[in-house]
Amino acid sequence: MSPKCVMARRPHRPGQHGLSRRGALSEFGTQLKEKQKIKFTYGVREAYFKKIFGRADKSTGVTGEMMINFLERRLDNVVYRLGLTPSRSVARQTVGHGHIVVNGRKVTIPSYEVKAGDVIAIRPQSKAHPIFKDLSTNLAKYNEPSWLLLDKEKLEGKVKSLPKDFEIPFDVNQVVDYYSK
Repeated sequence: MSPKCVMARRPHRPGQHGLSRRGALSEFGTQLKEKQKIKFTYGVREAYFKKIFGRADKSTGVTGEMMINFLERRLDNVVYRLGLTPSRSVARQTVGHGHIVVNGRKVTIPSYEVKAGDVIAIRPQSKAHPIFKDLSTNLAKYNEPSWLLLDKEKLEGKVKSLPKDFEIPFDVNQVVDYYSK
């Protein structure tokens, strides 16, 4: 944000109507925006997200919490939450390329749903890969979520329990209302 930045010089939208006021978002608009935030954060597509909502709606419990629970239990998200990769997209690629094992078996499906008691580790052949080179220094200052347990020496994590009581920056009720129409 230097003084030469275009947003500092002209803090409005470009074009002829950039200075005119933009109306407030409708209820549908805010619901759509929340849905898009969750989709982009977890890196899933619309069809899969709709499928997750359908499963959460049919399961017992609060629909919004169950939906986030299903998204948190995806293998690519768990690899990211354990701190083995810097982002969810890198975690997705790492899983897809076969660098991750679950309970000693190689899994290449990023949407694989982990269960309580599963052990997630880096494949022994992949530990020399450049992506995992500085991992031990990065993990030294990392704190994993309460539902995961990370062994920093072995570079493997364990799912202690299903995700619960997690902080999310989304309004999941907006998404439930969006799909309930």
